Amino acid sequence: MATHRLPPSTVVQMLRDNGITKVKLFDAEASTMSALAGTNIQVMVAIPNDQLASMGSADRARQWVRHNVTRYIFDGGVNISYVAVGNEPFLTSYNGSFINTTFPALRNIQNALNDAGFGDQIKATVPLNADVYGSPVDNPVPSAGRFRSDILYQMTQIVQFLNQNRAPFTVNIYPFLSLYANEHFPFDYTFFDGASNPVIDNGIQYTNVFDANFDTLVSSLRALGYGDMPIIVGEVGWPTDGDRNANINNALRFYRGLLPRLASNRGTPLRPGYIEVYLFGFIDEDAKSIQPGNFERHWGIFRYDGQPKFPMDLSGQQLDRYLIGAQNVSYLPRRWCMLRPDARDLSRLGQNINFACTFSDCTPLGYGSSCSGLDTNGNASYAFNMYFQAQNQNDMSCNFQGLAVVTDQNISQGSCNFTIQIAASDSSELQVVSNLLFFSFVLLIFIQFHYS
Repeated sequence: MATHRLPPSTVVQMLRDNGITKVKLFDAEASTMSALAGTNIQVMVAIPNDQLASMGSADRARQWVRHNVTRYIFDGGVNISYVAVGNEPFLTSYNGSFINTTFPALRNIQNALNDAGFGDQIKATVPLNADVYGSPVDNPVPSAGRFRSDILYQMTQIVQFLNQNRAPFTVNIYPFLSLYANEHFPFDYTFFDGASNPVIDNGIQYTNVFDANFDTLVSSLRALGYGDMPIIVGEVGWPTDGDRNANINNALRFYRGLLPRLASNRGTPLRPGYIEVYLFGFIDEDAKSIQPGNFERHWGIFRYDGQPKFPMDLSGQQLDRYLIGAQNVSYLPRRWCMLRPDARDLSRLGQNINFACTFSDCTPLGYGSSCSGLDTNGNASYAFNMYFQAQNQNDMSCNFQGLAVVTDQNISQGSCNFTIQIAASDSSELQVVSNLLFFSFVLLIFIQFHYS
């Protein structure tokens, strides 16, 4: 979700400019699909979790496929290759909300694709979080991997059905989250340049958590009798703000390790060779839920305005060059909102900061984040400005009970950037975005390497 989004046509041009050939969406929004038409970019469309129950009806599933898939399949249309049924529906934090609705939805969507004559061309899959499997505490090695006991029946159903339809298992693997969830997790183990204490498993050395996690899944599939099932890594990445470990230096280190490994087709110890991997994500989302953590709004390899954050070589050849950013981006005027220098009564400052941060993105102010070094006045100005920008610089949005004033002087401080938002492309888009009615154009980039 984003308060201001780039036009889908601009984002699609960014994909083409950077040679990206596959994308994974979180829905099948019409303007996004129209922008992808005729590009030959392979697309994974998605059904949100809140629609899984309705997909338990075969008729509703057929309607969804007609409206979101088959109507785009024509000469010059959208090259759809997968339908993602839900997104991490078995997360433990969901408390079983989607356990009984995911498999019926998967079955009905794939059957609808088969009945429409596209079953060989388009596969349904369920992007699952890596928390659906694990190793026992007393034997924490990849070869001991098994699916969670509380969802073993459902996972067996899903795996058998995927195998029956020659569809891949899709998993999201986040080394960053291993670090975030456990302050004692070995820091170097989340990267790819070696760990001082590798995990030894039957003579195999695991020097990074990505390989260990992936092979734990391989072992879990083997335990069900499907050790050769194709696996897609549906999401992997590293955020750049919102946590003490979420920064550009760590993101650079992560990607400089991951991308050359993918380019070499090295694979993992239990699954050597090519692995299909999608990077998460494409563009930052300043209105995304931060329930998992403040970093959730900062996964993009591009900033909110489509400009690259850091050098990144998608070919894996370690050439430090910036990706091609969005072209001809229109910004709001160079105006900022700040705490009045002559403000005297600050008794209501705290409540006004809280108001501003409730309706805009203040995650960079958190501990260890890019703006955590600001003083109280700086925090107030940052919060006021983010709200001002989110409200399209409406003069009434820079008041805060007389505590704020508009300035044309850039009030950014050091590494803390005080944002100027992008301009909405038209009034109708502005209305839609301001009400947050649908997902922003967030993509997961598929990394594909070609060799002679």
